Amino acid sequence: MKTVHTKAELTADIERFKSEGKTIGFVPTMGALHAGHIELVSRCVRENDVCVVSVFVNPTQFNNPDDLKKYPRDVERDKALLEGVGCKLVFTPEPNEVYSQTELNTQFDFDFGGLDKVMEGKFRPGHFNGVVQIVEKLFKLVQPNKAYFGEKDFQQLSIIHRMVDIMKFDVEIIDCPIVREESGLAMSSRNERLTSEQRKKAIEISKVLFESRNFVPEMNPESLKAFVIDKINQIDVLEVEYFEIVDTTTLQAVNNWETSTVGCITVYCGEVRLIDNIRYK
Repeated sequence: MKTVHTKAELTADIERFKSEGKTIGFVPTMGALHAGHIELVSRCVRENDVCVVSVFVNPTQFNNPDDLKKYPRDVERDKALLEGVGCKLVFTPEPNEVYSQTELNTQFDFDFGGLDKVMEGKFRPGHFNGVVQIVEKLFKLVQPNKAYFGEKDFQQLSIIHRMVDIMKFDVEIIDCPIVREESGLAMSSRNERLTSEQRKKAIEISKVLFESRNFVPEMNPESLKAFVIDKINQIDVLEVEYFEIVDTTTLQAVNNWETSTVGCITVYCGEVRLIDNIRYK
């Protein structure tokens, strides 16, 4: 496995892979890798001649500077995990290699078609601008045939699909199911910040979501939403920031079960912000 730190190095390797007729799979990450990431990478390795992974904590998608500072980083550990599953190339740039100072200080402009106005977008203004900004840059550099994203970040995945359509990228986006710990807790880099006691409480998030499926379609979406929020908020140290039951395409709230729906939730466990979702239909 090779590690590169500059765009020039990455471009040279990509051009070589392309000249050899190799297919390229890509997994963009912010490091602090866990089994969920490794599942994405393993699938990428299986389905492509070359697997490229980026490890880059993207500053433009953090609307909270403290969150950026606290984001866990262990590049050497990440590289060892990636090499163990067959990754061929890792891109680990510094922010000034990726962005000009102007780009760092100016919000990236993109037509989200309203996908950014709800849920995460409502509580983290500018977050998805930063996501699209970095993914666009990485796609242009890596030129992947396939790119792999986890469904845990359901809203982000919807926005990536829109970005590819609008910007006409010749890449297939592969949606990968949520990977959960044995307890049911959705795997996340943020889980590393949970104390052992908080982790026990955080497990209740997925338990309540799974339980809520039992009440469909007898309970309407608004009532089910209230049930989930109330039940989770009754658990010590947990506080729901939002729970929305939305159409899987438009991400707009639904009032019946006639369309394909997903329940998306964000919960604070102490100071740690956790996200999850569950398909209803």
